[in-house]
Amino acid sequence: MAKIGFIGLGIMGKPMAINLLKAGCKLLVYDINSTALENLVDSGATSAALNEIAKTCDVIFTILPNGEVVKDVLFSENGLLNQLKDDSIVCDMSSVTPVESQYCEKKLKEKGVGFVDAPVSGGEPGAINGTLAFMCGGSEENFKRLIPYFEIMGSSSILVGDSGSGSTAKLCNQVIVNLNIAAVSEAFVLATKAGADPLKVFEAIRGGLAGSAVLNAKLPLMASRNFKAGGKISINHKDIKNVLKTAHELDVPMPFSSQLFEIMQALKVAGHMEEDHGGIVQYFEKLAGVEVKSNETS
Repeated sequence: MAKIGFIGLGIMGKPMAINLLKAGCKLLVYDINSTALENLVDSGATSAALNEIAKTCDVIFTILPNGEVVKDVLFSENGLLNQLKDDSIVCDMSSVTPVESQYCEKKLKEKGVGFVDAPVSGGEPGAINGTLAFMCGGSEENFKRLIPYFEIMGSSSILVGDSGSGSTAKLCNQVIVNLNIAAVSEAFVLATKAGADPLKVFEAIRGGLAGSAVLNAKLPLMASRNFKAGGKISINHKDIKNVLKTAHELDVPMPFSSQLFEIMQALKVAGHMEEDHGGIVQYFEKLAGVEVKSNETS
């Protein structure tokens, strides 16, 4: 059985790696967090240094906090690059900019190593349940090599286009998701201020055009004051920063996303960054002086 490398065992990476183990994959894992490593070893993985993963694995997955960390893991003095096997493939599932993905693809291609950028959508529940959506950029040949693993960790995988296209799709996803959360937040602060029960309003509108996966996932958590992180504000703050960086490089005005970034900045100052991005509602609550909370959950 081929050995698979998995680097990054955070909120998303840990359950994704566990699903690979459950499917019978032989996993070599790495993370700077010793507790995360111990949890995966207890589940059947083997803890390994980066150079060991590079030397022995044909397929290596990374899911890391940002593009700089990805490049450090791949290209620093103690990184993977110089030890990678010929014809191996690296799949980066981190949320980074398209330019960063294209940089990684070019550097690895020079060494005869394949690369696919494959950021995911679905949050922690999707990672646990194996229902993530993979948005991929790279060659069709490399994409096809990874499909068996995508099918274990997710419910869909789409090759969007060349290198960087997966990262572009993820940025678009993050704009839509986070602006939806902001819209839901603003609307239900209005409902609460007007004296309506937010859960009753939710039930009234969810079956119409206002209904969405975001509304269904986030409003009940807002109304029960549950901001335990599935997708941290800090991660989404980073993603929206990447959106604006990419948009500015392409001369694409992003007025709503720019305002969203400033809302997240305010939440950062207020100490909410480690909460779920459903916690965006707290920005609007502070403006209006109300708390979105259902009578049914009090």
